[in-house]
Amino acid sequence: MGEEKKTKGPRKLERHFKGVANHRRIQILLLVAAKPGISLGEVVEAVRGNMKTISEHVRRLVIAGLVEKRHAGTTIEHSLTPYGRTFVGFIREFSNS
Repeated sequence: MGEEKKTKGPRKLERHFKGVANHRRIQILLLVAAKPGISLGEVVEAVRGNMKTISEHVRRLVIAGLVEKRHAGTTIEHSLTPYGRTFVGFIREFSNS
């Protein structure tokens, strides 16, 4: 038998949508999509932002389940989760419509 996908409830959807409910977080999400494994310092440099502020935005993306962190020696690499990839696809499609 084929496995059915479970439909997300409104609260779970809200968590994901709140994660991208900021222009800077959308910018960061798209950046992580373009450069998997990017460090926080590289994100700060690319978006030309404040370390503390960008760190908080990344933290919120992690809490929303869109970005994941992976320790690589002394740095932390950021990449998209499967939900993050879905949201990036949606953002790209929506922005081109």
